[in-house]
This record gives sequence, C-alpha cells and structure tokens, in this order.
Amino acid sequence: MYEVAIIGAGPAGGSAAIFTAKAGKKTIVLDSNQSITKKAWVENHYGVAEITGPDLIATGIAQAKKFGAEVLQAKVVSLTKLDEGFSIETDTGTVEAKHIILATGMLSDLAEAAGIATRDGIEPRTKRIYDVDASGKTNIDGIWAAGTCAGVSIHTIITAGDGAKTAINLISELNGERYVDHDLLK
Repeated sequence: MYEVAIIGAGPAGGSAAIFTAKAGKKTIVLDSNQSITKKAWVENHYGVAEITGPDLIATGIAQAKKFGAEVLQAKVVSLTKLDEGFSIETDTGTVEAKHIILATGMLSDLAEAAGIATRDGIEPRTKRIYDVDASGKTNIDGIWAAGTCAGVSIHTIITAGDGAKTAINLISELNGERYVDHDLLK
C-alpha cells in the first residue's frame, strides 16, 4: 500500500509528488494525460525563462521520480474508503493508498462521485472545485486537494506552489510535527 497517491501529474500533482517522495513517503502519481498544462506555453513561471507545458510537466515528473515517486499512466474511475486508506480503481487496475491528494485541474467529477464536497469555481472554465480548508483537506479524512481543482488560480506557478503547500501539510500531519524541506548549498 502506498502512503500517498496523487491523482494528476500537472504542476500541482507533480510538485506534491516531489515533496512527498523526497520526505520518504511511498508515493504514486496516477495521471490520465489530460492536464491543460500540456497545451501551455509558459513565460510567467518564476525561475524559468520560457518552457512548453509538456516540458514543464516532464521536468517535474522526472524530479519526483528522482526522489522515488512512481508514476502510472491511468485514468482513475473511482475511489473507495477502506478500513485503512483507500482503494483507487483505474482503467488499468487498482491501487491502494493511505492518503490521496487530488490534483485534477479543472475536473471534479471523480470527487463528487466519491462524496467529496464541491462548490462553484471562480476561474474561467472551472465550473466546480473541491471544497477544501486552508491546509488542502477535503471533507473526507485522508483526501486532500491541491491546485486549480482546490480553487487556486490556474497559473502553473500558483498551482505548483499549492501542490507543495498541500504536500507539506500532509507530511506534517503524518510526521506529527511541522515538516520543512530546506536544502543548503554543498
């Protein structure tokens, strides 16, 4: 069983995976290859002069893999609460995880079917978003959400930051103390 399953490999999901994997949490990223970032040209991402959306996603996923995250190309079709954790049914099989971070961009149909509270979105083209608290928690214990699907601006720098924030909050809860990931120059 994975400690953390991240659904979505765009900037929010990829960033969350970097942090959870680097913190030593057994992480899997499930991606349906539907990220709107795959169609983007990005010139407003701090630290990057310009990059295509597909290259930004590939770089983030490579970084998450470097820290041990696994990536599975699959579309998640349902979530089921278990005694401990969740069963995540995909179009290619089933994965089990103790915690889930939803980073599904503009898609919220999965959450509604699982009983996760949603509300109206405010971004253009984002009709529904997951109703989360300030840390990224949904109304279902063990399911978190980050990025556009959690109501933050659709810009990659913002969704990536929100993925990192949500992962830090989840790691802190798992560890029982505030987690900080701050490397120093060698």
